[in-house]
Amino acid sequence: MVQGVLERSAVARPFGLDAQPQHDAVPARFVRCDRAIHTTFSVCVEACPSHTMGAVGNDVAIALTGGRAISAAFFPVAGTTEPLPGVLVIHEALGLTPEMRRLAARFTEHGFVALAPDFLAGLGPKPFCIARFMRGIGRRGVGRPYRQLDAARAWLRGRPEVAGKRIGVAGFCMGGGFALLYAAGADVQAVAPFYPAVPDDDALDGICPVVASFGGRDALFAGGAERLTTALATLGIDHDVRTYPDAGHGFMTRYDGITAWLGRRLPMHLGHDPVAAEEAWQRMIAFFSRHLAAVPQ
Repeated sequence: MVQGVLERSAVARPFGLDAQPQHDAVPARFVRCDRAIHTTFSVCVEACPSHTMGAVGNDVAIALTGGRAISAAFFPVAGTTEPLPGVLVIHEALGLTPEMRRLAARFTEHGFVALAPDFLAGLGPKPFCIARFMRGIGRRGVGRPYRQLDAARAWLRGRPEVAGKRIGVAGFCMGGGFALLYAAGADVQAVAPFYPAVPDDDALDGICPVVASFGGRDALFAGGAERLTTALATLGIDHDVRTYPDAGHGFMTRYDGITAWLGRRLPMHLGHDPVAAEEAWQRMIAFFSRHLAAVPQ
């Protein structure tokens, strides 16, 4: 049963305690790609059915400044009192769906405590939520999603279940692009974007180690893999960037109903690919385990 509780809330710190806030607009390439996602999902989002995976998590409210809060799903690792690494999970364009909760819960199987904020909650009807979320990401470093994620990071870092600074970020679809932008300046130790819109090189300055996965049949985002690899190599950042030739966009997520029907007919070739999904997941877990274990608590 979902527990609606106000856990040990952390008031949001201004983004940039670890780096100066950046007011740059997100590169046009990023905005164009995510507009395509918004247009696609707005057609089907209201009709998208739920996936009942049983991975609910504990619903918590994380305090923000001004008396506001962001809701999130919290997934501690059962059966241990040892502090463990944590992972912030950034949902795809459809929001914190049961499918996103399933992926967040899966981190606990590998010894990671997970927290998945719901960035669309309280923003109105879904299509408008997505548009507002996009606009917030566009205000790089100072937009509402950055402040919310910074509060979520502080909350997770302060939990007794979590080993201090050992925090990674995983993002899917629109959340993957957001994860890249956030990780360039925030105090996180590894980031895993899945099929993201890749920002321009200057927006990646200061980023942590990156493990990224793309679908080769994704006509909108597949090209970002080469640019991301080149940019990270130039910056001297440890990285593992891979493209799965037979997979399309959203290959980590199980879609059905109208979303699955429409997705197969789009240039993005939206759809689950179990082989690519499993390999990409295991690569991410190995990468996170290596980088987060090396960080002092």
